[in-house]
Order: sequence, then structure tokens, then C-alpha cells
Amino acid sequence: MLSSRAYRPWMGYLVALVAGALTTLTFAPFDWWWVGPFAVALVFYRLHDLTPGQAALRGWSYGVGLFGAGTSWIYVSIHDYGYTGVPLAVFLTGLFVVTLALFYGVVFGVYRRFTSARWSVITFAGVWVLGEALRTWAFSGFPWLLLGSAHVESPLAPWAPIGGVYLLSLIVALSGTLLVALLKRRLWALVPLVAMWCLPLVLPTQWTSPHGDPKQVALLQGNLPQLSKWSPEGQRKAANTYAELTRDQNDDTDLIVWPETALPMFASQARPVLERVQATLPADTALLTGIVQRDDQGDYYNAVIGMGDSQGSYRKEHLVPFGEYLPLEGLLRGIIAFFNLPMSSFTAGASDQAPIQAAGMRLGSAICYEIIYADLVAQRARSADVLLTVSNDTWFGDSIGPLQHLQMAQLRALENGRYVLRATSNGVTAIIDAQGHITERAPRFETASISGEVQPMQGMTLFTRTGSWPTWGLALLLLIPGLRWRRRG
Repeated sequence: MLSSRAYRPWMGYLVALVAGALTTLTFAPFDWWWVGPFAVALVFYRLHDLTPGQAALRGWSYGVGLFGAGTSWIYVSIHDYGYTGVPLAVFLTGLFVVTLALFYGVVFGVYRRFTSARWSVITFAGVWVLGEALRTWAFSGFPWLLLGSAHVESPLAPWAPIGGVYLLSLIVALSGTLLVALLKRRLWALVPLVAMWCLPLVLPTQWTSPHGDPKQVALLQGNLPQLSKWSPEGQRKAANTYAELTRDQNDDTDLIVWPETALPMFASQARPVLERVQATLPADTALLTGIVQRDDQGDYYNAVIGMGDSQGSYRKEHLVPFGEYLPLEGLLRGIIAFFNLPMSSFTAGASDQAPIQAAGMRLGSAICYEIIYADLVAQRARSADVLLTVSNDTWFGDSIGPLQHLQMAQLRALENGRYVLRATSNGVTAIIDAQGHITERAPRFETASISGEVQPMQGMTLFTRTGSWPTWGLALLLLIPGLRWRRRG
């Protein structure tokens, strides 16, 4: 162990950078979930030997490592599909990484400024989760790579229906601080560490129950090239591809789902195509598709609409900055090609939309990016018996982004005890059961369809009922004992 005299802050910054990169390995496709507590331990070790400024720099270094390795797919979106040259794409990707890393820098700095070392084992875990909550909602939010998202298949998974992704993050962060306590020969730390990892053995594994008969569903994946998709030829190819894939489905299929913007045209233009396809299906087979809607006021919506045996539609509520709307549009629009992406002027849908009813199921929808918001999906699950997400992961190319995206969809299934239907443009299209396990999966970058059985579920998990607020409140309670209260003279 390093002595206080030998310790140098710059070593901590380097270790934090490595710890951030190692955290990426806990998520898909690597799934080294056991690395998470050790990464937290590395950034927590001797944190109270630093000044607030030094602690902020350590947190920022961790964030640079995490987002530099874990969101490298941003470069693909900016360069390959944002019409941006390599130098500018590298610069914008780097700017994205160092800016997001500031969340950890601010949290670490504030933590060191206002807390003492006495209760640091629990206070650091509390502030970690509050920092993730801040990142979820500040500036429209970016809850990607939350520490708990890696634990769909880990021994901690049974905690998810109780407190969701933030409770998993809290347990992982607390495990890291307890490891440091053990390193300092504080053997009492072994008791809560073992308890958190062994209690899932006796926790309920089934919070919801089947409701009605299973349904046969088919999810289609067109694998159409993004750059030519919106050309006249691309529109014709999309219509033909999805029509052909639909005709190949069995007559006993109850529901067929096309992905986000499957037909690269407005809903009004696509209506004749959809009606012709629907006419080839049995009367009791429903068809849902992602589509762009335009209303009478000229507003555009990223939506899901239905044909045949379906009622209702859904308009995306939580839009992606720069991809679906442009912050500071008056200043940024036209500066570079990336700020002129097609379909980057959407309007957000309402927050109280009713579930789509199709094939005897109530489908709670989340389009693409929305599936990463645990509380938004829990809100949908309260009035639905199946969850639906359509996505266009073509923007991520051949990167780890779509696999991370799929893992978060799996966690939403586990949190809410609901099947998730995930239809994507080029992968990963999948059927996920109520335990978060993938039952059917299409290969990436292939024109394909998958079919399988989906069981509507009734009842709610504890997380579906309460959302993340209890865990955030617990994190705040853990932080309070360590706060430094200064008396005025």
C-alpha cells in the first residue's frame, strides 16, 4: 500500500481514467459485470486525501475513461451519417466525451467539499447514485452507461424489480467502497457486502403473472441503407422489402411489427402501402409500424401507428438532442452539416398517451432512445401488459452501441415484469421475456424476421409502482451523515 508521502494525485487521475474504461467492460457485449465494484473501489480509494479540486479532476478523469470507451459509437453517428469529416468528427466526439465527464467531475468535487471521511463508505455510494440521477434529467438527460445497467444477468438481477437500475447502481457503488474498507482491514465491511450479494437468492423472482393467452408475434428487420433510405428508390425498396417480409409470416401470427421509420415517408404517404399490405393479412392480424407523422399545423412526430386489429397510436415523448431536435436552433442550424441532419425538427408527444391496443394486448411504447429511461418505461408499464420498442440503430453502425441499447431494453423488461418486443432496422431485433432474457433474436446487418410467443402479464413490480424515487431518497439519506456542518462563529 502506498504511504501518504509516496502518494501523488496524478497517479489517481490515471487510475481513474483506467477505471472508467474498465467500467465499459461491465456492459454488453463484454458483460464483465463483476468488474464494476472494483472500478468504483479504484476511484474511491484515498479520495479524501485530495482537495475538492483534485477530487473533481479525478471524477472527470473517470468520466473521460467511461464515455471515451463506452460511447465511442458517437463517432459513427457524426462521421458516417452526419456528413462530417474525420477531424471535425473526432473533435465533436471528444467534446461530447469531455463534456459528459463533467458530471462526474462536479459530483466528485462537491462530494469532497461538503463531506467528511468518517461515513465515506456509505456517503460516496449515495452521491454516486444522485450523480446518475442528475445525469438522467439535466439538459434533457443521458442515462447511458448507468452502473446498474450491467446487471441483467448478474447475481444482483433480482434487485431490479424492487428498485430498478438505480438500486443496482447503489449496490455496486456500495460494494466498491466496502472493498476499500476491507483493504483497510475493516472486517465488518464483509457483512453488508455478503448480504447485498446473497439476499437475491431469497428474493421473489416473479412479481407479475400471465394475463390471457400467449400471442404469436413477428418482428421484421429490413436492413436498409441509411444514407439512401429517403431517396425515391430507397422508399420503393423499403416498401417492397417490408411487404415481402410480411407476406412470409404464418397465418396464425397475431401481431406483426415493423421498426422505427420502416417506411421512409410520412404516414399520409405510407397509408396506401400499409393498406395494401394489411389486405394480404388475416382479418385478426394486427400490423404496427414506426412512421413519421405530420399534423395539420405542420408539426412532425416520430410515431408508431397501427393497421387492422389495432387501436391508438404513439408519438415519441423524449426526443434526442441534435438527432430529433436542435438545441439553440437559431444559432446552430446551418453552421455545419451535422446540425442539418434530416428529420431533426420533431415535436415531442404528450406524456399521458394511452397504450396502443393490438391483438388483444395493451402495448406500452418507447421509441428508440426512450427505452433507456427507466421511469418513463415504468410509467408506460403501469397501463400495459406488454412493452414495445421500435428503433433505428443503423445510426450506430457496427459498434457496441446497439448491444448496449439491447441490454437496457432487457433491464426494462426485468424491472417491470413485462415482455419487451424490440423491432430494429438492422439489429438487434429481439423478443425479451419478463425476466429480461432474450427468447428470440435476429442477426445484425441482415434482412430478417423473427417470430415467437409473447405472454401478456398483469400485476406490477415494486419498481413499476414507485419508480426510482425511493432509491433516490435512500441515496440522499446515505449522504446526509457524512455532510460537514459548520457552525458560524
